[in-house]
Amino acid sequence: MTSGQDPLAGLDPFEILDIETGRLDRFFSTLDEAGWERPSRCEGWTVRDVLAHLAGEELYNHACLDGDIEGFFELLEREGVRGGFDEFNEWSVRKHRGRPVEQVLDDWRAKNAETRRRMRELGRDGTLQTSAGPYSAGLQAFHYDSEYATHADDVGAPVAEEDTRGRLGWRVAVGMFVLEEQGAKARAERADGDVRVRVDGLTVEMPAADFVQATVGRLPASSPLDPRVRSALRCLA
Repeated sequence: MTSGQDPLAGLDPFEILDIETGRLDRFFSTLDEAGWERPSRCEGWTVRDVLAHLAGEELYNHACLDGDIEGFFELLEREGVRGGFDEFNEWSVRKHRGRPVEQVLDDWRAKNAETRRRMRELGRDGTLQTSAGPYSAGLQAFHYDSEYATHADDVGAPVAEEDTRGRLGWRVAVGMFVLEEQGAKARAERADGDVRVRVDGLTVEMPAADFVQATVGRLPASSPLDPRVRSALRCLA
């Protein structure tokens, strides 16, 4: 990406978050017991576990909005969760496995609705506290957008054909932005519908869909992409 360009210009992170939340909610609402127990694309997690992860994550989201990150980490310490966010995610899944899935779904809906409302009230230029310090509410929403879209794909939530192109477009934009934000080795730019990536003297052109999957750590092991490029592109997982 060329310095000075804003790939996120013209995108509404809060509208995208509403859309991706709605996609997941509609999908979850259709599931029977067998559907909940299907394996997801997240290794070791069922579809139900993905919902549990999302429900547990609202604890962190609300701590950010409340300016109480310290209290969040104190809670994890009391619960014996000391392995960072990976262990927090596993703890969240274990915590909800013993509950009726309908209750977990209702809790997630309510808490997520509050998160989205409060984020929108802060506005794109508002600020909230995160584990990494103060951060733009709009940019945080873009991170949530990517996570929700990724998990929707993880569980197989359908995407209407007419939505596919726009969804892919904003996901490429978020990936390009985060690579630059994190100072990653990879530099990416659009190239006639594909994405051109430069890493350590290597230049590759890849389909936009593959670029997105690489940024969120979901590119299949069978992909021929150079491991150095694959590693440099992973920035949203």
